[in-house]
Amino acid sequence: MVDEKENERENESTGVGEGLKKLFAAGLSAAFMTEESIRSYLSDIKLPKEVLSLMISGAAKSKDEFMNRVSGEVVKILSKIDFVKEASRFVEEHKFKVSAEIEVVKKKDD
Repeated sequence: MVDEKENERENESTGVGEGLKKLFAAGLSAAFMTEESIRSYLSDIKLPKEVLSLMISGAAKSKDEFMNRVSGEVVKILSKIDFVKEASRFVEEHKFKVSAEIEVVKKKDD
């Protein structure tokens, strides 16, 4: 009987540990997941609706912050590029070759 209780406790602690690992992993990757994928990923962990809603809103906030930072960095990089200068240098360093084929075909009478 003592062995059974110890096994139950071990199984419960293992389940809780696995659940926490899964919850932590979901928290880290939630910024790249959709709301539905977060829900399905955490479906086997019995979480209160408030906690799940908090995770989903946190994921949405993280996504927004991440996208704002990335887009800000892209804008900074693009603003430093002189496109006219780069296009001029490209034209100066390259030769252009244009080939065309024209075929004239007589119309068929309808």
